[in-house]
Amino acid sequence: MHPPALWDWESGQRVVLASMERPENAAWVEEPHASPDGERVAVLASLEEGAFTALVNGEPWENTFDKAWNPRFSPDGRLTAIVQQDGMWTLAVDGEVWEENFDFLWGTQFSQEGNVIAACMQSGGQYGLCIDGAPWDTLYENANQCVLSADGKASAAVVQLASLKPADLDAFQGGVFGVAVNGQSWGKNFVNCWTPAFDAQGAKVATQVRTSLYDYTIAVDGQTWDENYTSVWEPRFNPATGKAVAPVRVKSAWGMAQDGQIIWEPKFCQCWQQVFSQDGKNIAAIVAPKFGAFTVAVNAKPWSVSFPVVTDLVIGREGERVAALGNNDNADWHVMVDGQTWAGSWDMAWKPVISALGGHVAVKVEKGKRQTLVVDGRTYGRDFDRLFEPTFSPDGNKLLIRAIDKGSFVRIVAEVGKV
Repeated sequence: MHPPALWDWESGQRVVLASMERPENAAWVEEPHASPDGERVAVLASLEEGAFTALVNGEPWENTFDKAWNPRFSPDGRLTAIVQQDGMWTLAVDGEVWEENFDFLWGTQFSQEGNVIAACMQSGGQYGLCIDGAPWDTLYENANQCVLSADGKASAAVVQLASLKPADLDAFQGGVFGVAVNGQSWGKNFVNCWTPAFDAQGAKVATQVRTSLYDYTIAVDGQTWDENYTSVWEPRFNPATGKAVAPVRVKSAWGMAQDGQIIWEPKFCQCWQQVFSQDGKNIAAIVAPKFGAFTVAVNAKPWSVSFPVVTDLVIGREGERVAALGNNDNADWHVMVDGQTWAGSWDMAWKPVISALGGHVAVKVEKGKRQTLVVDGRTYGRDFDRLFEPTFSPDGNKLLIRAIDKGSFVRIVAEVGKV
């Protein structure tokens, strides 16, 4: 598939598949998935007893499988599904399977451009990652929280480095977990590790670690920060400086630290899910200035609007827009942008999308089982049976809308100012 700049951005609607109805011979059909460019729509289906395949724009793959699940389109437009043949699992990519088979496979991931595909795997009681069909050379007794670098050239996971006997608390407290990068362990054990994350270049990895029953910190490439904390959350790298930044709790208050140095004063009841502008000068995070009241802070300054729950924080490439969702315990969803709440509320809302240029914000929302878009605070004049995540054109002036409308899959390119 071509990159977004080469997609069809001519304004108007096109019917890609006239009927999304379940085929008469289908015993079972999963929910649909749309390709990023909106040119294809796919569902997993069983067209005959014990045989599963994918229907792409209504046409089945040539191959069938004993089982199939987790269909996903890669960013470059390839359809993947985890499939089982003769009791073994592998990945099918546009209907063609990897040569290697596994006892189990899960957690499909893609590089940013989609040219590399990875999945977590288990074979013979050993765990690791499989990259484009090739498993790690070294596998482990346990591997989880697998992650792929943006360029797909590196992969990492939390791994178990030593066996534990039942109720062997001394061995556990001595540390049996670590991080493996491209299958090779850092060689340092911790009581626990969580959420490894790569820097933008895929050269460094940071992770949460527990160094004792009561001490938490961040490790970068196996080296822990000098400071310990009562708790920490997932580290992420500043894309401009390459420094690791993580929410940390000092005594009973949360703040933010960078390479072990406090950059946001610990004054919040909660602080997490930090995001960065590309120049690294703006950092936003979800915070709770007081118990039960969540909002967003930008460079440590919280917004005045708050909700019982805040999720799906995003920041524009230049830091020009910051958006998130607020709700009342998964009901009555609202959109917050730049410290203001858009008019209206919805039964459900999905992660905001910010244009690369122009600073526009689009959000998929649902009310009364009908879905539509809200763009820059304006509700689109149409609603649909189902919407997929919207995509802005590279110049930010148009919006790709992929939708199921009256049983048909349609591809709409709309000018942002007319939405």
